[in-house]
Amino acid sequence: MNAAEPTSTDSMPNRRGLIISLDFELMWGLCDLTNSGDYLPAVLGVRQAVPAMLAMFAKYDIHATWATVGLLLHDNRKDLMASLPDIRPSYNESRLSPYLRLDEIGTCESSDPFHYGLSLADAIMQVDGQEIGSHTFCHYYCLEPGQTTQQFHADAMAAQETITRVSGPASSLVFPRNQFNKEYLAATAASGIRVIRGNERHWSYAASDASGNSALKRGLRLLDSYVDVTGNNAAATRNSSALVDIPSSRFLRPFNSRLGKLESIRCSRITSAMESAFVENNGFHLWWHPHNFGTHLQSNMAILESILKAYAVLRDRFDAPSYTMTEYADMIGVESGANSSDIAA
Repeated sequence: MNAAEPTSTDSMPNRRGLIISLDFELMWGLCDLTNSGDYLPAVLGVRQAVPAMLAMFAKYDIHATWATVGLLLHDNRKDLMASLPDIRPSYNESRLSPYLRLDEIGTCESSDPFHYGLSLADAIMQVDGQEIGSHTFCHYYCLEPGQTTQQFHADAMAAQETITRVSGPASSLVFPRNQFNKEYLAATAASGIRVIRGNERHWSYAASDASGNSALKRGLRLLDSYVDVTGNNAAATRNSSALVDIPSSRFLRPFNSRLGKLESIRCSRITSAMESAFVENNGFHLWWHPHNFGTHLQSNMAILESILKAYAVLRDRFDAPSYTMTEYADMIGVESGANSSDIAA
């Protein structure tokens, strides 16, 4: 078979498609970092990045899942405080808990654009093909020592209640920091979630707590952004009786001026992997954070458009529509039920 030609689908359903998910978290996903202050310009820039991305998605008919931290789905302190779960994570490292910083946030979205994002979520819901998924309520770390399944379940239910008020019940979830935890899948399903984003299969992408995210892993993942180290990471779904796992294929890294001359190589790595996934009759799952576009917005948008232009050609050639996570899971649902296997970390 010519590698550039699609696999025959005479005897199999078409599983091709582009799945996009965005980890939407504002400062709630960064406040535990020692250099969190360095991210303030990027988080503030989300106010311009979200409308720009939505316009680009509309232009290219792109569907996307916005996996959203429940805490940001408010526009005032009173409503935020009323939505907090009674049971909260008891991390060994207390700095990981955003609940210890509630006294530092402002009173409303206009006075504190770093923590409140209800108006942005409302804008997302005005664009066809967009879904609000869960990124947990408090940007919950499922592999960090000290927290428990009971605490995660309380968080998942709080996230679901908050998201429901904004867009209806969430059916998809992305684990913060990609801390996929197989032990938490039952609690995830119990909260009403049907679809999750797992990790790439290569060991460098394996889920771990912060201590396990070694310099070697980070370096290899960076290299993999430019050179094919781990393959196309096609979104070949993994399933259980309750959940569909649509694993990540590629993280769309933010523009880096020091590596500017390599941007065409980075784009080619993504589009080549996408084409390879479609040849194999698989999906391709691209993800990033809105705050990754919060600085260097023009450069980041140019990179995104370059990728979407290439995708538009591949979409027509391979019949590979754009999907939210939930839409893709629903599309393959019949086949998944017939060939289910246990989700593996």
